[in-house]
Amino acid sequence: MNQRVAFGTSVLGSLLAMASSSCTPKEPNAPGAQAAVTAPSAEPGNPASGSPMSSGTAAADAPVTDLASATRERPLKPERPPGPTVNNNAGAPPEGPPRFDSLHLPPGFSIELYSAAVPNARSLALGANGTVFVSTRSDDKVYALVDKNGDHRVDAVHVVAQGLPSPNGIAYRDGALFIAQVRRLLRIDGIDDQLEHPPQPVVLNDALPDKEHHGWRFLRFGPDGWLYMPVGAPCNVCLRDEPIFSTIVRMHPDGTGLEVFARGVRNSVGFDWHPETKELWFSENGRDELGDDLPPDELNRASRAGLHFGYPHCHAGVISDPEYGKEHPCTEFEPPAQKLGAHAAALGMRFYTGKMFPPEYKNAILLAEHGSWNRSKKNGYRVALLKLRGNEVASYEPFISGWLDEATDRVTGRPVDVEVLDDGSLLVSDDWRGAVYRVTYRK
Repeated sequence: MNQRVAFGTSVLGSLLAMASSSCTPKEPNAPGAQAAVTAPSAEPGNPASGSPMSSGTAAADAPVTDLASATRERPLKPERPPGPTVNNNAGAPPEGPPRFDSLHLPPGFSIELYSAAVPNARSLALGANGTVFVSTRSDDKVYALVDKNGDHRVDAVHVVAQGLPSPNGIAYRDGALFIAQVRRLLRIDGIDDQLEHPPQPVVLNDALPDKEHHGWRFLRFGPDGWLYMPVGAPCNVCLRDEPIFSTIVRMHPDGTGLEVFARGVRNSVGFDWHPETKELWFSENGRDELGDDLPPDELNRASRAGLHFGYPHCHAGVISDPEYGKEHPCTEFEPPAQKLGAHAAALGMRFYTGKMFPPEYKNAILLAEHGSWNRSKKNGYRVALLKLRGNEVASYEPFISGWLDEATDRVTGRPVDVEVLDDGSLLVSDDWRGAVYRVTYRK
């Protein structure tokens, strides 16, 4: 059962007071620490309701020492490595326009510059008449890339919103552009005919949690007509008393009726719905400071509302958190559909529904991996391809690679989001280079 977060006057005041409190992680046995997470109830047929591990054999009691051997019943139990936090950022981008000669794509695919006029390009949303809306996280603007004649080339770039701190989340529906900031949900009505002189946004909700750590929003309309948005954990790893943190929530398009859809989600900045099953799939960034290779990022599948995906107790389905793992075992939670690269920063994703790419790409997932910072050897910095077999991930491989030179550890690009255009080509945003790319296929 999904938990409703009421936004009545008295409850809202209480929620805001709680959400404005200190982000200091609670100790595992601190009073009230368990209130932040309600474990899924054990129901017949519920994969999250595993039974405790039975003991009695030496093999069962032996500690698990590597990720490959770990299971939900016998998880890996790592300790935080000693020493300072690893900080291996991408640094400043190179000068000049983006180059593509170092990139690798499957045969028949090519990539080109779609626009270099969008500083800090983040989320992508398709509008009407060939318009692509592009959000930013640090530029405080939302842009519109206009294709006037349908040739899939940008003819004009307009700023449709500005002076908005961290307007990372955007979604388009019925002529209106929705914008999610850290604390507010906005809407610009009639945007298609007012790109050059857009009206001021209407405030739909100004009572979202105000924590900036993992507070930038992602925004998408689901097939049920609800507006979905993540509310990330305001920390690396912690338990909060407020049930709205570490979740994916949904609300009516007018900003009312906000309720929790999925729990135990540390930080998701990308999701989409399977074109046939209509189930929600989403990326999740794993915690930091457990070493180079732990934990993997995750691709998750929410077959229904009310599921818990483990954070902060269990990571990647088989890793017991050193601080919070003792409170709830991994068997209580939903395992990931796919373990991704550790610290790869998996962000935007889309199911491929176009007709330009070869048939084997139909309903495959294209996933932007923004790239690591908490790893001594960089990881990610690519667009990955995940092909499915039913509800199972059949393969996980690079689709666009080469933004990371593995020999030198140098970076030339950082993909953030992906979007499929009406002709079946694929757009990829890059906040680091302030650009949007277009991927096409020709036999």
